[in-house]
Amino acid sequence: MDRQEVVSRMTDQILVIGNKTVVCQQRYEDKAKSIWLLENPLNLPTPLIMFQLILIFFVTRLVHLALKPLGQLTIVSQLFGGILLGPSVLGRNKALASIIFPPRSETIIETFTMFGVMFFLFCLGVKMDPATMLRPGRKAVVIGSSMLLFSLVVMLLLSVVLQSHVAMDSSFTKGLPYVAGLQALTGFPVISSLLIELRIHNTDLGRLAISSSMVCDLIWIGLAAIGTGIEENGGRAAISGLAIATGVALLLTVVFVLKPLILWMIRNTQPGKTIDEATLVYVTLLVLLTGFVGESVGQHYLGPLVLGLMVPDGPPLGTAIESRLELFTSGLLYPAFVSLLGLRTDVFQIHYKSLWILAFLVVVSFLVKFGVVVSAALYSKIPIREALALGLILNGKGIIELVLYNVWRNGQVLTDELFSLCVMSTILVTGITTPFVKALYDPSRQFISARRSSIQHNKPNSELRILVCVDGHDSVPTMISLLEVSHASEESPIAVMAMVLVDLIGRTTTMLVCHKNRVLDSSSTMSGHIVNAFRNYEHHNEGRVMVETFTAISDFDTMHVDICQVALDKRANIVIVPFHKQWAVDGQVGKVNRAVQNMNLHVLEQAPCSVGILIDRGIVRGTLTILTSESTFHVAVLFIGGPDDAESLAYGSRMAKHENVIVTVIRFLLFGSENTKDRRIDTELIYDYRHSNMGNERFVYVEEVVRDGVALASFIRRVVNLYDLILIGRQHQASPIFTGLEQWSECPELGVIPDMLASPDFESTASVLVIQQQRIGGALMAGHAMQPAMHHPRDQAFAPSTVLQDEAGRASWSISIEKGGRTT
Repeated sequence: MDRQEVVSRMTDQILVIGNKTVVCQQRYEDKAKSIWLLENPLNLPTPLIMFQLILIFFVTRLVHLALKPLGQLTIVSQLFGGILLGPSVLGRNKALASIIFPPRSETIIETFTMFGVMFFLFCLGVKMDPATMLRPGRKAVVIGSSMLLFSLVVMLLLSVVLQSHVAMDSSFTKGLPYVAGLQALTGFPVISSLLIELRIHNTDLGRLAISSSMVCDLIWIGLAAIGTGIEENGGRAAISGLAIATGVALLLTVVFVLKPLILWMIRNTQPGKTIDEATLVYVTLLVLLTGFVGESVGQHYLGPLVLGLMVPDGPPLGTAIESRLELFTSGLLYPAFVSLLGLRTDVFQIHYKSLWILAFLVVVSFLVKFGVVVSAALYSKIPIREALALGLILNGKGIIELVLYNVWRNGQVLTDELFSLCVMSTILVTGITTPFVKALYDPSRQFISARRSSIQHNKPNSELRILVCVDGHDSVPTMISLLEVSHASEESPIAVMAMVLVDLIGRTTTMLVCHKNRVLDSSSTMSGHIVNAFRNYEHHNEGRVMVETFTAISDFDTMHVDICQVALDKRANIVIVPFHKQWAVDGQVGKVNRAVQNMNLHVLEQAPCSVGILIDRGIVRGTLTILTSESTFHVAVLFIGGPDDAESLAYGSRMAKHENVIVTVIRFLLFGSENTKDRRIDTELIYDYRHSNMGNERFVYVEEVVRDGVALASFIRRVVNLYDLILIGRQHQASPIFTGLEQWSECPELGVIPDMLASPDFESTASVLVIQQQRIGGALMAGHAMQPAMHHPRDQAFAPSTVLQDEAGRASWSISIEKGGRTT
């Protein structure tokens, strides 16, 4: 190369010597660069990287908005965004590329995003459960090990055959075995991210996919460490052995030195308190230390990942790491790294021959892995649709593959052409499989039940099975009061499934824990306190109540899956979930949790039994639970008509059998509709329940004739504070009785009247249970609305064996409204 060519290239800040490209960095003085001084701020490294991160963020977000309706994951959008900004599209304009992504900035942005990858893998390690990796279960072992064994052997043999019989460039030949072997990998972080975005990570299929991928990871961590150590040192046996030995020493140091140190830090944190800033700084330094040692001995990112595995997930440290590091790392640095790989992808460097070789390799890998997974799943007695979906899920590609592609590219194991092909294959495989998984596997299908599971349709004197969900300590007293007034007896006991709902913070693996009969340490976790409260309730009702306790650790977007699964497995008659608003002592709304509201909507849609939403105002009323009080508990059943009100009536009729409970059934009648069919059917239904409570003075029946919604609301407002608990159905048929009320509805999970009762403007101290009767196939069970309960076998839950005609023994009173609106 002559002097003139060198000088000309140096003016462009690039020096080419042989096959090496050298970027000449200009030395910048410490002076301000301002656009008002006609200076370009992008000539400075700091403003340049800021601009690049901003540009990457907005472009990938726009791409994701475009691809999200197609069911694509964020990693596909991030790679596409990088490709759009790179030499394949925008970078084709050399002048523009030299301004926003000049070669001199590549080292800076790569170094910056590498920190993001390191902390991202550390955070993933924190969320992982090492016990799951060591005790994955028989199905996961069969599926994971067979998938890895067959795929790895087939792909390595195939790469050898292609190298021997297909003419290709020597540099392409060198990287082919690495790419072929990597196709057998099924990384846990990849599968976990995919399942979370598909919102099926806490289903049985999702847990099996995660466990199977963990089996692969456990083997691959060792293989990757050995392979990377050998490659980093050019295959020289002595040096490679030393590199592997130092990698093992790093792992042992993390396990036996750094883990006890971290546990000591956690023990020094007071129970219930958050981790202090100093501890988080020390943990961050440990991440940097293990990352530095790992890079020094050729074991990229292994140290931070293993260190993350040693950190206990959940509170206090795992939750603190999630809240402090996760947002910046996963929200900005990690997406920037993925987009950077797209920036390095140049589709114009790909040749046709190389394309079909890698395409053949990827297709064979996909088919082999898919076939092995489906076969192993069917062998493990998994249904065919779930087996097919599992085969697609475990073919997912993601961050682990991308990190290795980047490491191999920087180590010149992969050429730019092969690297671009690998990135494109990641996009295509993930982009194609995700929509098929959604089409094959709908988690709500497993909750569809043909059997009736409601209070109304429960057999007389049979066990009542209630699943109660609690998301905090405050709702426990009211929930136990509700269980107590449900009247457990030796003839008709109650089986309670108490589920503590814990938001998924500081971990990736969802968990559904059954506590069996253990008494938990109430000082250590919220679950322990709540579980022990229900154990105490069971102890005071020995022989009449059986309690099973669970803790569901998941995000509220998918918490309904755990709830519906337990309800189905335990054959619950009703699921009771908390309302998303919590009241303070002064009667105002103190806390609103929209995630709980979304969860309730999903439960109402998919539950295999009846559903109750408990609006808890116990703290406002200041009453003790009936478990420790001898006072009378007053319950009102507001009956307008329809299946949901029939379920409320059935529940109230059971409560009336409790010696300390007075139940008042208030039926609202629309003036002038005496001869309608629905009114006659409802009349016959109520008639049956009144007969079943013949002689029970604690069962009171009231009729109220109203003309419109204003009169209805006015009456409810006058009498609502006479009661401790109000039962009402969620939905009712369209009627003039609701005129003037529909436009005020704020909560879609509640009906018109329940929404009014739940409004902060409605001054009330009574708790409200809004009930929806079981839907079968998404439709109402209308058995009670078709025929009277006493004449149809499916409505015999509270119908008496002998219908008495004398009504003198029934406690009842009635109210009617004259045309002028005055009450008589």
